[in-house]
Amino acid sequence: MAVSSANGSNTLHVLVDEDEILVRDDIAHELRDCGCTVLEADTGEQAIAMCAAGVAVDVVFTDINLNGPSSGWDVADAFRAARPAIAVVYASGNSIDRCRCVPGSLFFAKPYRLSDILNACRHLPKNAASFS
Repeated sequence: MAVSSANGSNTLHVLVDEDEILVRDDIAHELRDCGCTVLEADTGEQAIAMCAAGVAVDVVFTDINLNGPSSGWDVADAFRAARPAIAVVYASGNSIDRCRCVPGSLFFAKPYRLSDILNACRHLPKNAASFS
């Protein structure tokens, strides 16, 4: 996976923000198997704190409906405020208002194919800068 990352390396850095541990573990495992560096958060607050701490990520993969007061929308907004061109991949098992998706992002309805998420994480960062 030869994508220029946020820290200048060829390793893609992905934040996986998902409150369902089995789903998060599956996605994180598959991304690691593809050569990505993966950070994990199980709440929106934890992901937003990582953003505030300045963690370098190329893609934010977030469930929209997370446990706690912060949603995936809030996570995407925080990361986009800090890095306007960051790639965002959303997922939800519920009907959502896609108008809230930030430009340059992708949405997947649950259940989704893991291969679609992997493909989005690989290719979206190459084009994210052109969407912001």
